[in-house]
Amino acid sequence: MGCSFSGLNALYDNANGGGDVWINENRFRILRQATFPNVFLVKELISDPNKIKDPSHVSDDGTYAMKKVLIQNNEELELVKEEIRVSSLFSHPNLLPLLDHAIISVKASQDQSRKQEAYLLFPAHMDGTLLDSMKAMQAKQEFFSTLEVLQIFHQLCAGLKHMHSFDPPYAHNDVKPGNVLITHRKGQAPLAKLMDFGNACPARRQIRSRSEALQLQEWASEHIPAPFRAPELWDCPSQCDIDERTDIWSLGCTLFAIMYGVSPFEYALEESDESPQLAIVNAQIKWPTEPNVQYPNDLNQFVTWMLQPQPTVRPRIDDIVIHVDKLISKYSPLK
Repeated sequence: MGCSFSGLNALYDNANGGGDVWINENRFRILRQATFPNVFLVKELISDPNKIKDPSHVSDDGTYAMKKVLIQNNEELELVKEEIRVSSLFSHPNLLPLLDHAIISVKASQDQSRKQEAYLLFPAHMDGTLLDSMKAMQAKQEFFSTLEVLQIFHQLCAGLKHMHSFDPPYAHNDVKPGNVLITHRKGQAPLAKLMDFGNACPARRQIRSRSEALQLQEWASEHIPAPFRAPELWDCPSQCDIDERTDIWSLGCTLFAIMYGVSPFEYALEESDESPQLAIVNAQIKWPTEPNVQYPNDLNQFVTWMLQPQPTVRPRIDDIVIHVDKLISKYSPLK
């Protein structure tokens, strides 16, 4: 699909009360707002027959998800362009693909100056996120089976491995259940896709001063949720090398959440109004004691392995993929 930033290639159609959007040569009707802020379910009305689309991403009924971003200044424009650039880098079955995009100029009223809006088009996943599934299951006191946990987690690892395999590696910087889209499939494990690459960037950074360390901490506090944020992003040394293993910490927290419904450090937020930093930097995991949710000790040890406070001893994604493959073989029923 197209990738033009030209306002001529994407016009907002006010004739229908803002109901239709052109993204390059394709016209979409906004059906309703999705569960995410500024994300809408849209239906394709007109498409360019000469455009070649990836058949695996073409919707059978023409329904897609569209993210709308209001751009107020040049800094926000550069952030959107960077999100588009980074999202366009990745092509993997377990990463949500960016199908098309456009940035247009709009005028809200006669009294206001012209603003810009960005439209980002993605496949629609109607079953929601892993977080949605976890909440629904918790309400019924249900939990994923050991094999389902591993199969979902394996897919997240596969998507993240694709990002970490770039030269230089890219970090997602926001791995959490709310950023995992789930599609339930009869007789199969749910399909999982990691989404939202707004924080993704080259993973490796050299920190060589206190000001650089504080700058990284400030960025992390604004962009990465506390229960999934790695220790080195809470208390960054003035002399250190940051790498993609910040994602591994978040991945360990996410595995725990798939199993038990919350981050391993959620309790630290609930038990006091203070920062959970102390619990996180010391990896003080609080394991559930409810008798109705029990997983093999292999899984608990797997979580602990990823939640090493010292990033230099934390495993890399290749090691994790090997280990999860072994666990899937171990807990798969014999055929």
